[in-house]
Order: sequence, then structure tokens, then C-alpha cells
Amino acid sequence: MTTSIDRSRDLSQPLDHLSADERMKDASDYLRGTIDEGLLDRITGAVPSADDVKLMKFHGIYQQDDRDLRDERRRQKLEPAYQFMIRVRLPGGVCTPAQWLKLDELARAHGAGTLRVTTRQTFQFHWVLKHSLRPVIQGLHEALLDTIAACGDDSRGVMCTVDPQASRFHAEVSAMAKRVSDHVIPKTRAYHEIWYGEERIASSGSEEPFYGRTYMPRKFKIGFALPPSNDIDVYAQDLGFIAIGGPDGLEGFNVVIGGGMGRTDQAPETYPRLASLIGFVPASQVIACADAVMAVQRDHGDRKDRQRARFKYTIDDKGVDWVKAEIERMMDAPFGELRSFNFSSNGDTPGWSTTPDGRQHRTVFVENGRLDGKLLDAFRDLARIHRGTFRLTPNQNLIVAGVKPEDRPAIDAVLGDRGLGIDTFSALRRNAIACVALPTCGLAMAESERYMPSLIDRIEAILTSHGLSAEPITIRMSGCPNGCSRPYIAEIGLTGRAPGKYNLYLGGGFHGQRLNRMVRENVGEAAILELLDDVIGRYAREREPDERFGDFTIRAGIVREVTEGRFFND
Repeated sequence: MTTSIDRSRDLSQPLDHLSADERMKDASDYLRGTIDEGLLDRITGAVPSADDVKLMKFHGIYQQDDRDLRDERRRQKLEPAYQFMIRVRLPGGVCTPAQWLKLDELARAHGAGTLRVTTRQTFQFHWVLKHSLRPVIQGLHEALLDTIAACGDDSRGVMCTVDPQASRFHAEVSAMAKRVSDHVIPKTRAYHEIWYGEERIASSGSEEPFYGRTYMPRKFKIGFALPPSNDIDVYAQDLGFIAIGGPDGLEGFNVVIGGGMGRTDQAPETYPRLASLIGFVPASQVIACADAVMAVQRDHGDRKDRQRARFKYTIDDKGVDWVKAEIERMMDAPFGELRSFNFSSNGDTPGWSTTPDGRQHRTVFVENGRLDGKLLDAFRDLARIHRGTFRLTPNQNLIVAGVKPEDRPAIDAVLGDRGLGIDTFSALRRNAIACVALPTCGLAMAESERYMPSLIDRIEAILTSHGLSAEPITIRMSGCPNGCSRPYIAEIGLTGRAPGKYNLYLGGGFHGQRLNRMVRENVGEAAILELLDDVIGRYAREREPDERFGDFTIRAGIVREVTEGRFFND
């Protein structure tokens, strides 16, 4: 165990030794900044202050511009076509029909008639203009929804295995995810003052008793998984809870720490990492465990270099054993011995399913999470008659959940009328994830959501030519190396480098249990398809019984297995 810990870059240091973002957060008056004044500025479609742009992320809002129009507007000496993305906080991806109707109304009025289902089980509005920000957030409030901590240096929306048939403990674990989400959000009243117009109330103590004035070093992600489903990709979470059940009910959770997907091209000191299993906690200790884990990262995470400010680097720099001991000290309790579990899938099962309580659930495929046109219309019609809930999956699909048997014909009728009654999508397409990327995301280097469907068309043709049209290979694409689609654990991963150019990765685990490795750097579609045709052909000829594609690429020596994130770039 490490005995001497370097604290030169953490919360113990004077602010002037740390990054400018730390000083900005400290000076923000608990996330207020001058956001209120910036919203009133009608001269520009942007928020004038660069610091306020960063602070608004804590409120669930990203300032963006239409990159399809950027060059033309620059030629015309016009400011960028500024608009905003708003991300909803939706613990475990659960949404009522009444909430859905409000989301639909707001999307049509202020979001260009589109909604996005994200890879973290929530909704995003895009194309929202500055003057519409308050109406959207106030509209969400009317439906008992908010956007608090959907972005920013805090705990993001808490994920949970979404399919009610996944486990008999699903309802209990889903409720726990909601409880944790409500517990870890910032306590500042800034959100209510700026967006709801509430008066500031004097406080006798710290406005942020946990986060303090500078919040977390970077974003922090929490998720709950229910074996045998790993749909949330629990090993990609900063903090993951794996539900363990026994004959008498839910016993508790195995705890994993330090997962994360983001990296930077040409910066080998950055890398994706799979979370480490560190022990077991009973269900009664989940909140205390979450507090302790986050406190370790709050106090010891790198606040000088934001490229290395995620929890994964804290763990690798200081050692898993030291971090575990510090968590136990802050939790004032030791971890128990790990319990056995097994993951057998991380995708969604299409069509209808039934849980033991007799309720039925219909999974509807949503390609890359984009809801517009007939899909948006279909779900508005469903929300008008549905008496259960809607559940957003981590794979960007939707479940019409809790349908009584007598209501199923009406659900089928709506889906059939909208051309959604039969799922004819290939296994490859159903196992695909893509981030939004261009034209809205400011970080995107290449297309993702708009390009992925046509690329899958071509890969489907390759699979068919080799007799593998039904093979469920996981494929994920991100427009940049930040990896919002979790591409580094896919059997086929793609991250954008430049328009039309991608890094290609192979060898991830089908159940999200292994990182992949780069096999081609900065290549276009032709090179991608040529390599995939060769490798898929070999897979068809040489695979062993029940062998997954990612496992084959390692056994066949096409890629070397990545055993730890630290060796991802080797």
C-alpha cells in the first residue's frame, strides 16, 4: 500500500496553484455567476460570459452552435448560429406518460421537433434558443422534472438497469437509484433562483455541505446494474453498484470504482479504464458508500490538469488499495467479501416481454436515440393512452413498461399505425450506439449519429456475404475521443479524428467486460470496410462454437488483449 500520497494537485492546495476552472467555480457564488444577466442580453444569441457558459453546464445546459452553418456565417461576418442543448435529469430513465407529453410539447415548441435519447438514459433537447431556455426549464418543472447536475463537475444522472424483467429486485434497485440521484445533486438554490425566479434565502451554513465552493474535479458517473444484464455498462462508471440477491431478497451490492471512457488523441497519459471491483456493501450502506467514494475523489482528484481529473486517474496514481482504504475510513465501515455474479448481455431485447406480476413491456428500437417524425408522433399517441411508464435504455431505445394485458392491443394498434409494429432490424443495428456529434456538439471531429446508419448498411452487407447476418456484434461510434457512446468497450469501436476519418478499435467484450484496442488510426470508410471484411470473413471460417466476435479477434491474434486501461495506448 502506498504510504506517501502526493497532494500537490488536490483540494488541499491554494486555488492559485490549481486550474482556472477551480478559481472560476470558487468565484461563482455557488453556480450563480452572472447567468441571470447574460440571459437578458438580446444583442447576442450566446451567453456573453465564458465563465457563465461553463457554469450553465451545472444547470444541465450546453451552449452550442450549428456547425453546418459555421463557415457560411463566418463568411457573412455573422456570429455563429448559437443554440443550446438541455439535458434532463431522469434517474434510471423512468418517465411517466404525463411527463412524456410535456417533453413532447416542449420539443415541438422549442427544440425543432426532436428529442434525443442519450446513452445515460435521459432526454436531450437540441436547437433551443436563448430566449426559450427559461420556458423549457419551467415547463419541465411543471412536469416534476429538472436539469440539475445533468452536466458539470458533479454527480451526473444516475443510471439503472432499465428492463423490469431483468430481475425480481428491479423495483427495489430502481428506487435506490432514484434515492441516490436525489441525494447527490448540488444543494445550491442558484438553479431555483435563475430558472424559476425564486428569491434568494439567507443560509446559516454552507450552501453546499458536501461539494463546497469548487464541487468535484470533473464529472462523476454512478450506475446500478442487475445481473445478468449489464446494459448500463457498469465497468464504465466512476462508481457502480452490482445488485446481489439471495433467497430472502436483495442482499446488497458489489462495488466497482474508477471506470471512464474519455481520452485525448495523441495524449498517451489519457486512456479509458474499466472499473475495479473492491468489495460488497449491504443495501443499507449504499448512500454512505456513495458519499465516501465521492468524497475521496472530491478531496484527492487532480484539480490542476483537467485532462487527468477523472476518478480513474486518481485510482491509478494513488493505487486501488489506498483508495479503497480511504473509502472505508470515510464510510467508517469495511467492505465485505465480493459476491459471485454473472453478466450475459448488455443489449436490449426487442418486442414484448412479461414479468411475473403479469405486466407486459414492449421495447421499441430507436436508431441512435433520435426521436422525430413518426417516432415522436407515435410516442405522443402512446403517452395519451398508456397507463404505465416509459423507460429509456442505455442503448438509446425505449420501453413501454407496465402494460396491463387488456391494454396491449391498443399499444400494438398505435405502433402498427405508425409502421412500428414489427422489429425487422438486424442484430448489428440493434447493438449499435452513436453519439449526437455534428452539427451541434462543439467537440465533434467527425459525424456519428447522422453517418452511423449508412455505415451499418455496408457492414450488414459484409456480414450477409459471410453468412453472419444474425450475429449480434456490438458496434459504437463517437464523433470524438471523449467516448460518450462508450466505444472503447465495443467489439467494433469508432471515434472521430477528422471529417470522414476515424480510429477503428476491435476486441471489446460483448458484455462490456473488456476494453478494445486500436487497429487502424485516422482512416476513412474504404479502409474500415476492407479490414472488417477480412476480419469478419476469418471469424466466419475460424470461430469456435458460441465464440463472440470480440473474443475471436483476441484469440486469433488480430489484436492484443488490453488488461488494464493504463496499457490501452501501448
